[in-house]
Amino acid sequence: MAKAPKKPEADGDAEDGPEAVAGGGKKKLIMIAGAAVAVLALGGGGWFFLLKPKPVAQNTQQVEPPKPVAFVDLPDMTVNLSVGQDRPQYLRVRVALEVTDQKVADQIKPIMPRVVDAFQLYLREMRPSDIEGSAGIFRLRDELTRRVNTAVHPARVNAVLFREIVVQ
Repeated sequence: MAKAPKKPEADGDAEDGPEAVAGGGKKKLIMIAGAAVAVLALGGGGWFFLLKPKPVAQNTQQVEPPKPVAFVDLPDMTVNLSVGQDRPQYLRVRVALEVTDQKVADQIKPIMPRVVDAFQLYLREMRPSDIEGSAGIFRLRDELTRRVNTAVHPARVNAVLFREIVVQ
């Protein structure tokens, strides 16, 4: 099959000549220059935010070593959880209290039965669903810290640390 010859357009809108090439070339040149400027701007911005060396602050103050903390171990506790009429479930915990120094630890030791009582009362009301996952353990830690600080006031406990948690 032979191809049909192309018909010239009658409108006269088609530009055939050196002026058409020059006009289209200017547009291409402007687009290429714009793209090059955009690439350079993005590259400069990326270097500024990601690769630019960060200034190192000169620390003229001496850093104090962290103060030693003291830990008070509580006796192991095993409590039955509140599960209703189902088979009983038990929670066994081993807890240590973090305090600022040995002096505070010595203040807490004589009132340890009050601390254990506060823990036992709270833990017996727990359900197994209350301590599921890490969020449940964090809530338990926060609540026990609040309760122990109430029990040992005016002394202060920084944190309750779990050494062991077992739900049976």
